[in-house]
Amino acid sequence: MTRKEAREQAFILIFEHEFRKSETFEEIVDTAEAYFNEKVNEFSYILAKNAIENAETIDGYIEKYSLNWKKVRISKVNLAVLRLAIGEMLYYDDTPDSVAINEAVEIVKKYGGDEEKAYVNGVLGKFVKEKDGARDVDAKDADAAEEIK
Repeated sequence: MTRKEAREQAFILIFEHEFRKSETFEEIVDTAEAYFNEKVNEFSYILAKNAIENAETIDGYIEKYSLNWKKVRISKVNLAVLRLAIGEMLYYDDTPDSVAINEAVEIVKKYGGDEEKAYVNGVLGKFVKEKDGARDVDAKDADAAEEIK
């Protein structure tokens, strides 16, 4: 399974969780494996689990960058895609942010509408801009601390 396919599988698990919140993540995985008659990909599992377990933190970013959109107004597709991408960027260091954004836009093009890709791209772009800005500040703080020594 390619990383692209694994991300799509993770998206589906995250999306399913929105409709089956009374079930544990493991139960959703078990159902998916039984339905598709194959194991959930390890990368998919990690991405989906991180996104679901950290949904409160991730949703804070989504609402922050959705400008005037409360989480309840965001489509389930967009919410799942945004959770996947932001979760990957926050909790999985091996993926460049640009790849996570591009893959999220591709998933939303497949499962959502044309206008939705611009929304998802915009939210993720704002998130990365702040995230990268925080990295720059951390690097400057480290440099300043080194100069003090």
